[in-house]
Amino acid sequence: MGNTVLNFSEILNDYGVDSEPPQEVLAKLASVSEFYAKDEVIELYNYILLNIKNYELVMGVIKLTDSFRNEATLSILLDFLLKRVVLSDDIDEQINLRVLCTKAIANYKDTSTLGTLLYCLNNKDENYKIRLACADALGRIGDRFAVSSLINVVEDEEEKSVYVKESATFALGLLGDTSAIDPLVAIMEAKQGLWDKFSFLKEKIIEALGKLNINNRNVLKVFKNSLMDSSSMVRINTIEALMNSEYEEAPELIRKALKDEDEEVQKNALIALYNMEGRDILDEVISLPSYSKSLKEEAQNIIDEYEDEE
Repeated sequence: MGNTVLNFSEILNDYGVDSEPPQEVLAKLASVSEFYAKDEVIELYNYILLNIKNYELVMGVIKLTDSFRNEATLSILLDFLLKRVVLSDDIDEQINLRVLCTKAIANYKDTSTLGTLLYCLNNKDENYKIRLACADALGRIGDRFAVSSLINVVEDEEEKSVYVKESATFALGLLGDTSAIDPLVAIMEAKQGLWDKFSFLKEKIIEALGKLNINNRNVLKVFKNSLMDSSSMVRINTIEALMNSEYEEAPELIRKALKDEDEEVQKNALIALYNMEGRDILDEVISLPSYSKSLKEEAQNIIDEYEDEE
């Protein structure tokens, strides 16, 4: 059927676009490749994106197009993101659609989309969900051209959305560019009195610095300070970052967390040391009275689950 000129309107009518529930139509559309050539399937999906105004159906078709990642489809997704094509007057539906398009755009790994994603990220009048999705997409596409813009977002003191800052920080970690180290370290060292409000951002910065995985004394200083942070999640993230690092001091620093006031921090420290040093740390925790009852139980659980199998 590859040489046939298809009547998309007629096909969709046969598939019940105007008469059946969207989920039933989508189930049929998911199997159209059994009856039509690849190019025809792509054309059909693109026709739906441009001509059908059913929100649920269009959302489903965007997901179906991901298996093809066709250039013409990418252009449509970008138009949705930029609101050149508007599906619905409902604001929430518009936002959800544009977020989904941004996630789909990221899957293309196409650097030609960076300009659009950066434009939406840097537009402070844009909905924060769109900006979050764009920051994440920039990280997943993996082009270091985006690093400076992401750093600017994280450093911007006038940026009102801490969630956008977090997403930009996460993207920097994915990109793995060492030029992000100094700005991230500077952020962690500045305005410590205000940090209690932004523990999520601290967590993301620690994660990003951990992903960069470079032997840097300034980063190590941040990790040392973060092990004493008021947020238990920041301390846990720091333990993980140290575990995956190459700092000689890492085991000694993590060992201090075995006596942290928070049981979950203690347990994460134990698991990290077990991964780094093996069985000896488990025997030490069980045998010495200075360790908490819950940590001793965790050590025994690890022995029962992993050591006995070996």
